[in-house]
Amino acid sequence: MHRLLAPLVLLLVALASVAGGAVWFIQRDRQALVEQFGRDRQAQLEEAASGVARSLEDLGDNLRFASELLAQPGSAGDHHNELRALLESVGQYRAIAVLGPDGEERLFLVDHKSRHLPREAVHPPALADTARQALTAPVGHVIPSPPIEGASSGWMRVFAIRIDSDTPGGGGVVAILVDTEPIFAPLRMVTVEENTRLLLLGAHGTPAPMSDPALASWHRRLGEPEGKLVPGLRTLVARMRAGASGSLRINEAEASRLGLGSADAVATFRPLRMRGEASWSVATLSSTSALRAHERTLVLRLSLAALLVAVFLVAFGTYVVLANRREVALQESLRHAAKFAHLHEKTQKILDHIPTGILALDREGRISAVNQALRARLPATAVGSTLPEAFPTAPMAAVQRLTAMVLAARDKGAVHSLHGEPLSLFNDKDQFNVHAVPLEHGDGEASTLLVLEDLSNVRMLEDQLLRAEKLATVGVLAAGVAHEIGTPLGIIRGHAEYMLQKVGGVEHPQGRGLNSIVTQIDRVSRIIRQLLDLSRLQPARAGVVPLAPLVRGLQELLDVEAERRHVHFELDVPERLPSLAADADQLQQVLLNLALNACDACSPGGHVRLSATTCMAGDTPAVEIRVQDDGRGIAPEHLHQVFDPFFTTKKRGQGTGLGLSVVAQIVRNHGGQVGVESEPGRGTVFTLRWPVAAAPGWEERHAV
Repeated sequence: MHRLLAPLVLLLVALASVAGGAVWFIQRDRQALVEQFGRDRQAQLEEAASGVARSLEDLGDNLRFASELLAQPGSAGDHHNELRALLESVGQYRAIAVLGPDGEERLFLVDHKSRHLPREAVHPPALADTARQALTAPVGHVIPSPPIEGASSGWMRVFAIRIDSDTPGGGGVVAILVDTEPIFAPLRMVTVEENTRLLLLGAHGTPAPMSDPALASWHRRLGEPEGKLVPGLRTLVARMRAGASGSLRINEAEASRLGLGSADAVATFRPLRMRGEASWSVATLSSTSALRAHERTLVLRLSLAALLVAVFLVAFGTYVVLANRREVALQESLRHAAKFAHLHEKTQKILDHIPTGILALDREGRISAVNQALRARLPATAVGSTLPEAFPTAPMAAVQRLTAMVLAARDKGAVHSLHGEPLSLFNDKDQFNVHAVPLEHGDGEASTLLVLEDLSNVRMLEDQLLRAEKLATVGVLAAGVAHEIGTPLGIIRGHAEYMLQKVGGVEHPQGRGLNSIVTQIDRVSRIIRQLLDLSRLQPARAGVVPLAPLVRGLQELLDVEAERRHVHFELDVPERLPSLAADADQLQQVLLNLALNACDACSPGGHVRLSATTCMAGDTPAVEIRVQDDGRGIAPEHLHQVFDPFFTTKKRGQGTGLGLSVVAQIVRNHGGQVGVESEPGRGTVFTLRWPVAAAPGWEERHAV
């Protein structure tokens, strides 16, 4: 015992040394972890800021485009229409002003969404001031304004550019009042992580409204004596104002003052440029507290692992000593164990509670045992019968394959398998992995095992995964398409409408082609909106929504659409139905999509009926909404695809296949159920089961 104890002590010392070395190694490499942390944050910032930079460049390009338009010969009406098209095609633009070389205003336009606002809201003094500053700037140089005082939003800015003085009009300035909040909205994605703060400095060095309030407050105090408490922030702001990019580390004390927790912080920053001009600068400050917690957890795990190994070795050594003393007794036990080898093998392989089905076959091919997974699916007389008798509904070819596998496995002494075979043992859609396993110590009662692994659940999960991948692809596609082609399409449409007006309408030889451009761009815009509806769908904010008034609000529109399609529309929604737990806009979108789809499916003279009744969804009260038509119906092989993105039975160009995908997402987000029944030539019924809102005072009664 003493000779065994000394090596164990030495081993414990060695384990402790290894654990201490691992801790030292982790602490030594902490700087590398922080640097990697900074690179990761820099990459996140670059990804979010690249879209903002492109939007700023687009803004600059639009200003230059407007100045070039005004530099061309043309009447004031022509210039008015061209600028109106630009103003209405970009959602962030609120007003456009054109000043002459003498600084006097020549033209002023307001977009249709801002016409109801007071004049001082869309024509602030900053509009004229910034435009006059641009008169002395080089041609092509964009002049931004500081934040507009008195504006309801701190995001309003004026951007102005000088018109070349050599033009027929003698030059001047064009200025645009812009709501910059949508431009910088992508930067919010970098602040979703805990203990990450954003600092966005405008072109004049002041924090934008998106900046973290604590950082904005410290920024204002940098010039005061209190600003000496945050030297890291002072250095960061200086580099941001210089238009630099990179990262720097802020110590724990300063990070705590800045509201980032008790750990070092990493600041990453980069400029946001407009065609080479450093107009804005953005920075993120992220706490490294997660790294510190990870480091502590790793050290703790290493220590526990070393302790467990040591305990195991001590126990193992004790066991070896005791085993030596019992060697004689174990020899006798081994002789008895040989007698029970076959019994142990059989009882271990025929497990009654595993999900895979197992049959034990004797040497004559009859079933000697069945586990629980197959017992409920086979006849009560399965034990003692042959395979054809045990599977009376299966095709003879499938049973013969199973019999051949059993014979081959028993004769060759090796496992024979089939993978993913459509054997149809219980129904037409069955697929199995089948294994015939010979028993090495088999006797007459159990010489071969037949293992049947049902793949139905696996196939169902694969279908769900495929559907999730499709939705993820739609989200990425929607964001990319909306960002990259939305604005250019708007500009193209505006110019096409302008040219259509110039040529005198569709009666002109070129008018039909221009009208086709506008029509097709509108179609692309509708597809983009549907994509965005599908990708931006957020978890529902359910409120109390009475169904009958909501449907009455849709009835006028549905009646018009039904009349246009020569379809009879019937509504049966009682007033006494309980209110639904729903987002009213999303519920309205679901009903509108289903009703219009039903109208589209009907031939002239068809009927569409929207009805609602109370029901139970399990133990929960609900309202069942049915949208029924007598149209052409859906083929059985397509029923499982109707809610997939981009699947449609409409003719090419008449549908995108996104409407029912949006319906399914909205219903599931509300905790409801959606189903479809259809028969070709006899119509289709879509059924929604929507949860009802809790009764008034329910929350208070159940709050204790």
